[in-house]
Amino acid sequence: MKTTTLIKRFAPYFKPYTHVLLFDLFCAGLTSACDVVLPLLVRSLAQQGINDLSGMTTEFILKLAGIYLVLRIIDVLATYFMANIGHIMGAKIETDMRSALFTHLQKLSFRYYADTKVGQLMARITSDLFDVTEFAHHCPEEFFIAGLKIGVSFIILCTINIPLTLIIFVIVPFMIYFSAKFNHRMLATFRKNRVQVGEINAQVEDSLLGIRVVKSFTGEQMEIDKFKKGNDDWFEIKQENYRLMGAFSATNRAFDGLLYLAVILAGGFFMLNNIITPADFMAYILYISTLMATIRRIVEFAEQFQRGLTGIDRFFEVMDVEPDIKDSKDAKSLKHVNGDIELKNVNFAYADDPNTPVLENVNLKIHAGESVALVGPSGGGKSTICNLIPRFYDVTGGSVTIDGIDVRTVKQADLRKKIGMVQQDVYLFSGTIYDNIRYGRPDASYEEVVEAAKKAGAHDFIMKTPDGYNTYVGERGVRLSGGQKQRISIARVFLKNPPILILDEATSALDNESERLVQESLQRLSHGRTVLTIAHRLSTVRAADLIVVLTENGIAEKGTHDELIKKDGVYAGLCHLAEGF
Repeated sequence: MKTTTLIKRFAPYFKPYTHVLLFDLFCAGLTSACDVVLPLLVRSLAQQGINDLSGMTTEFILKLAGIYLVLRIIDVLATYFMANIGHIMGAKIETDMRSALFTHLQKLSFRYYADTKVGQLMARITSDLFDVTEFAHHCPEEFFIAGLKIGVSFIILCTINIPLTLIIFVIVPFMIYFSAKFNHRMLATFRKNRVQVGEINAQVEDSLLGIRVVKSFTGEQMEIDKFKKGNDDWFEIKQENYRLMGAFSATNRAFDGLLYLAVILAGGFFMLNNIITPADFMAYILYISTLMATIRRIVEFAEQFQRGLTGIDRFFEVMDVEPDIKDSKDAKSLKHVNGDIELKNVNFAYADDPNTPVLENVNLKIHAGESVALVGPSGGGKSTICNLIPRFYDVTGGSVTIDGIDVRTVKQADLRKKIGMVQQDVYLFSGTIYDNIRYGRPDASYEEVVEAAKKAGAHDFIMKTPDGYNTYVGERGVRLSGGQKQRISIARVFLKNPPILILDEATSALDNESERLVQESLQRLSHGRTVLTIAHRLSTVRAADLIVVLTENGIAEKGTHDELIKKDGVYAGLCHLAEGF
């Protein structure tokens, strides 16, 4: 996005702090007063000394000194406010933006996360916004001060000598043009740098989360080499950035010298021809110094400005992503659910491959309280069906209904509160066992959490841990076994107490003993609910009320275990292939 577009989009974040911003700019104006008035005071002093030295009285000197002292006191107080409250305003804006970004990320669908690296998102939430505090505080402040000083200096200098003023200010537009040109090129390198930092974050996260695989395959050197390449790429981008910054600074120093040269040459000839007095010339030199100090301050701010803009650009890049799944304007609440589920002529294909359907014209009816198992070879669409019911994805044709209500017409939060999921890959948050179980219902009491753990068969092993329910589970539950993590996830669903339950290969990664314990927990959990089970271990679905066999061509067979065995079709073939069945 263009700089002007970014600033326009960023400006609304100042709205809650308008009063702080206005007072900050007022203080910025006060800090400029000393710099603008000082040359006039020196000019008055010089004129008095040149024209009438007898008038250089103690009273006159003290009067000028008093004016400057008052201005300097005001300057000190105003600077304190700008450095303190102004920075706090910037930090609040950064906090607001980070909250808005995280909130927006919670709304995005599975499809977005399937195509985006988590490390890149972490960089956008954290490091990309670090420079926003300085940008939000200094951007309006620095440009306001610069505009004020340049404008006031121009007016005052015009009252002294218009030709000399015009000679000086003819150079300024060229200086601004070249500065803008270098700024544009620097913005591109800052953006590349941010992207590369995100790539490094993603690579580090991938490597550290997979540290067990890395070590088991002695892949340490491979990971080090990958990191080195990413780090070297970052250095190349940074090097290009500093080359541009060097050229930018050198160009501005050249214009700096050119301005002083113009003052010396033109001012010298004007004094030679009595067009300008020595006192006026002294004032010119001081104003040029003020002007140069202002421009240098803007130049020094340029890097910070570009860093802030780059972070803001990447912020809006994510904020502009529209959620694939969102509530309609007239979405209904879903209060009571019996548990009837129906798929009517369902078609589904992923957005990035619309010509390869995953499901075609699938029809399936599940009655409330019924236990239905989805079996079949990989790629048949079992997990897809389970993702369509809680509306993690939307059908591309047909409909999915619960109790006769299309899931697209109800609020997502209400729909998902009525559905519990137990998956093969259990995710536990970094925290305590208690926190992880309570995630199923944040308002649950301690007693309810314990009761849910007992139903899930988790209470006994929890009490054997060092701190019981307050035991820290480690990142992703690394301190617990697979069976223990699975029973905690089941306790979480017990606490949620949903009428519909989806079991996505919940025991396929467990050893025999853990599977037995988890199966007992799942049987208790399934009682009185509508249950949809995905399983590769066919021994776990024999008791299902209905077994649905899915292949690449859709639903191949439906029936009970005994019916399908007698039919001697796809299901019977899978059973004969299954080990120990």
